[in-house]
Amino acid sequence: MLLPLLFVGVLMGAIDIAIIGPALPAIQAEFDMNNRQLAVLFNAYVLCQMIGAQLLTKFSDRFGPRAIYQFSIGCFAVGSMVIVMATDQYLLYLGRAIQGFGAGGIFPVASAVIATRLPPRERGPALGVLGSVFGLAFIIGPILGGILLRFSWHWLFLVNLPIAAVLMIGAWKLLPTRSEHRRRPFDLSGTLMLIVGLTSLVVGINNLDTSDVFASLMSMQVWPLLLTFCLLLPLFWRVEKRVPDPIVQPAFFASRQILTACIISAGVGAMQTASVFYPILLVASMGLSEANAALLLIPGVLASTLFSPVAGRLINVVGTRNVVMFSLVLSFSTFMVYGHRSLTIEIFVLASIVSGIGLAGLLGAPLRCIVLNETAPRDRASAQGFLSVSSSIGRLLGAATVGAVASSKGGGVIGYQAAFIGMAFLTSSLFLLATLLKSKRQEDLLNADADAAPAAASA
Repeated sequence: MLLPLLFVGVLMGAIDIAIIGPALPAIQAEFDMNNRQLAVLFNAYVLCQMIGAQLLTKFSDRFGPRAIYQFSIGCFAVGSMVIVMATDQYLLYLGRAIQGFGAGGIFPVASAVIATRLPPRERGPALGVLGSVFGLAFIIGPILGGILLRFSWHWLFLVNLPIAAVLMIGAWKLLPTRSEHRRRPFDLSGTLMLIVGLTSLVVGINNLDTSDVFASLMSMQVWPLLLTFCLLLPLFWRVEKRVPDPIVQPAFFASRQILTACIISAGVGAMQTASVFYPILLVASMGLSEANAALLLIPGVLASTLFSPVAGRLINVVGTRNVVMFSLVLSFSTFMVYGHRSLTIEIFVLASIVSGIGLAGLLGAPLRCIVLNETAPRDRASAQGFLSVSSSIGRLLGAATVGAVASSKGGGVIGYQAAFIGMAFLTSSLFLLATLLKSKRQEDLLNADADAAPAAASA
């Protein structure tokens, strides 16, 4: 029952990301919001999700996963209720921020629970199942949205409440309460710097005008925020090395495996964002409607959903390094096809399927397994949170990069193909980086030691 509980929790959060799209026109009309205000609604969720990912996972390590998983689900439910009851756009922002904060803790805490409750050889398949949730959400989300919007956009968020109630009861019965963390003073200064730094980075990047990047970098809406982030980084690093229990362990940076996995995760986040622009290329090159172009992404989403559990199982057969490298080759092939070839519908669908399989091997189990294998039990959740934050930063940078490159080339087919060629070079760099990951033999030795430790303790 544990895996279904975690699966449904992650699915609830993932569906909300997919379902917000159909709700936006109705929300915009009811509250008379302009596009800038809609962007704030989106950014509030993204920012608070990043902050929640690091803070809630740290609390999970300190206080145990049960309370924090319940708190994450509870925040998500409260945020949904605030959105439903909102009378102006500011309450909408608040509700979406609370939702994002709670969502930040759901997947990383679930990943850490899997590591706590399952032996190393069972983690990959379990995380692969959780990874398939995101593809499934982008299939179910628009369908569910279309059904519920017939009644009211409020139902898109009200549906979260009974699901959250069931999840909180299930978490009380199934999740462990004990933490292996010896209580030490909380890292308040590091937490405040983390919040200010991430806020500056997210707002600064989202204020970039991709049609004129250099001019917007010099604007007061961008450069002071990015400068604040850059100045806080070394100060944050110094604080984290000195405090007894840092919010981000410096040991994460000392581990080549964890650091490599997080850099790859950031790159994969950028690649994931780039895939959002595939339909735009199809519209520009073939003249299809946006709706029909989006429908042609469904085969790729299905491929990602079906292959994610397979990728999790392949970890035990060929090792995480080979799964990651093979997935990067598939992603590289997709970007090269979209960057060079004259597209037909058949080529687009085939490349979309290849892309879906590649992303399934990068977004789900492999990178999370690498971080779990290299992290002490007392820091497993916060390490998963750090991986999630890395991916989110990559998604932000990827959106800005694709938009900037496409605009610099005049947009249209030429512009987006140039952006995809750039993503192909990024993917090839990540492939070279992935060669630094441990081989299957090294992983097997590490897992054997992990399996032997509990047996030795019980003896």
